[in-house]
Amino acid sequence: MKKLFLHILLAILLTLGIIWFAIAMLNSFTRHGKVYIVPDYTGMDHERVINEYGKLFNFIITDSIYQKDGVFGSVLQQDPYPGAKVKQGRNVYLITVARQPEKVTVPNLLNLSLRQAMASLETAGLELGEISYTSHFARNAVVRQNHKGTAIESGAQLFRGSAIDLVLGDGGEDFRVPFPMLIGLRPDEVKQSLHSQGLNLGNEYFMDNCTRENGRAFRLQPFYRTSQAVKPGTFITVWYKSEDALNFNRYVRDSLYLFENEPADTTETPEENPEF
Repeated sequence: MKKLFLHILLAILLTLGIIWFAIAMLNSFTRHGKVYIVPDYTGMDHERVINEYGKLFNFIITDSIYQKDGVFGSVLQQDPYPGAKVKQGRNVYLITVARQPEKVTVPNLLNLSLRQAMASLETAGLELGEISYTSHFARNAVVRQNHKGTAIESGAQLFRGSAIDLVLGDGGEDFRVPFPMLIGLRPDEVKQSLHSQGLNLGNEYFMDNCTRENGRAFRLQPFYRTSQAVKPGTFITVWYKSEDALNFNRYVRDSLYLFENEPADTTETPEENPEF
């Protein structure tokens, strides 16, 4: 009987030992209780990130995206996000800035209307460059598509964001287009509005250190009143001010009245306007 109890005791101790060993190994494998806060790697060079934090996490670069003003190799996005709590050795996925944009296919824009061509270019990842007109029976239909002054065929490969210039038909006559309301618009909206009317964006001036993000149009050259008849293809220079420095709601409201008395086709420049 004594021997039986001894065997039972040994079995219990052995079982407890196995359980303790299993738990210890499991904790060691899962690093139970040991978590680390994921830093914000955005803007850092990915090689520096790997060198400095490679002992804590396993970094995997999942994609590279071109960013016009981005620094090649810097981190654009990360997963998990900054501040997340993860265990040592876990995967952290990075998206970095590519050296150059990917290439896209140039669509066939011939015979499309201006609006259709603009939509096709946007879908293809390309930009609309300059708009010009030529004698052709189909008004506002695309007659030629060019890139850097040379005709470009559909199916050609260009870097994403490249500009395609369009030559449109004038319908066989001299015509005019209504000038859009631009005051108060953001840079991208200004460009879109001008192109929609067959007009071109000329030089852009950002006053008071404003940026494309907070700048809004407050002056034009040459000046045209809203809906005034303008020759298509005209280039419009635009000045922007920060929306933080000017009450644009009031400025736009007042402009609708004040600009009625301002002469068209002004020739002022930033240097000649100290109030800028």
